[in-house]
Amino acid sequence: MARFLVKRILSAVLALFAVSVLTFLMFFALPRDPVSGMCPKNCNPERQERVRQELGLSDPLVDQYAGYMLGIVTGRDLGGAQGGRCDAPCLGWSYVNNEAVTDTLVRVVPVTLSIVVPAAVLWLLLGVGLGLVSALRRGTWIDRAAIGFTLAGASLQLYFVGAVLLLVFVHTLGWLPVPSYTSLFDDPVRWAGGLVLAWLSLALLFSAGYARLFRAQLLETLNEDFVRTARAKGLSGPAVYGRHALRAAIAPVVTVAGLDVGAALGGTVITETTFGIQGLGRTAVDAVRAGDLPTIMATVLVAAVFVVLANLLVDLLYAVIDPRVRLG
Repeated sequence: MARFLVKRILSAVLALFAVSVLTFLMFFALPRDPVSGMCPKNCNPERQERVRQELGLSDPLVDQYAGYMLGIVTGRDLGGAQGGRCDAPCLGWSYVNNEAVTDTLVRVVPVTLSIVVPAAVLWLLLGVGLGLVSALRRGTWIDRAAIGFTLAGASLQLYFVGAVLLLVFVHTLGWLPVPSYTSLFDDPVRWAGGLVLAWLSLALLFSAGYARLFRAQLLETLNEDFVRTARAKGLSGPAVYGRHALRAAIAPVVTVAGLDVGAALGGTVITETTFGIQGLGRTAVDAVRAGDLPTIMATVLVAAVFVVLANLLVDLLYAVIDPRVRLG
């Protein structure tokens, strides 16, 4: 097991290193001068040259990358025009927001986490539960209703579902406040009340796919030889489902969940835009519009970290679910 963990962690580190190199080259090795995107349009040549010197763009590309990565680990001195000393993890200075990029991320990443993590719990519980009931009641009206729900969920879009929920529960019935973000540690009730519509929107749409996937996997697993053998040995229904069938059928769901959660954490642009919440996704879009290259780089790296960590977690869960994975 220890060898399996080491291999997966090394793979994750190498993946993040590759993303960091590609991201850096994308924004600093292209023919377009990055200073033109960071400096206001009325910048004179002297101001542009000072920005170039402060960012170290006159240094060799290898030295620029080494300085950027070293700043993430140990921090670095950005100069007086960029806030002076930048403590680790230092991701540069945003001329658009006039603050360290790390401060921006500290403000918006908890927002995205607060949206995605509870929503993921909801869509997994709803999707797996619905798929389980549908498979156990195959051919009944419950099964047909569940299939209808999955088809509707696959057809609808988040911006439509979110708009309908806003219209009904906020503007018409007045049962919920206008979506907003409050720190969980400041006021848990306001935190939940401000984000519950975003959770429900994501859960309704994502759970449809999980219900369909889990239903198909469970029905296939129930026809496997090892399940029939377990039944022939006289095991009870709960033992057959809980100890054998569910454990085998849940593996594909774990894979899809890891990819979905990682991608959602990397950028819930539509969700945040629909509900007017400033998270990582909207911050990335705003940075692209403003040409804020340090913030763009940072959001790409953070999104990559989320995706890599989600895949690493999937690998570890696979090792728990199926011992053949860690032994292979």
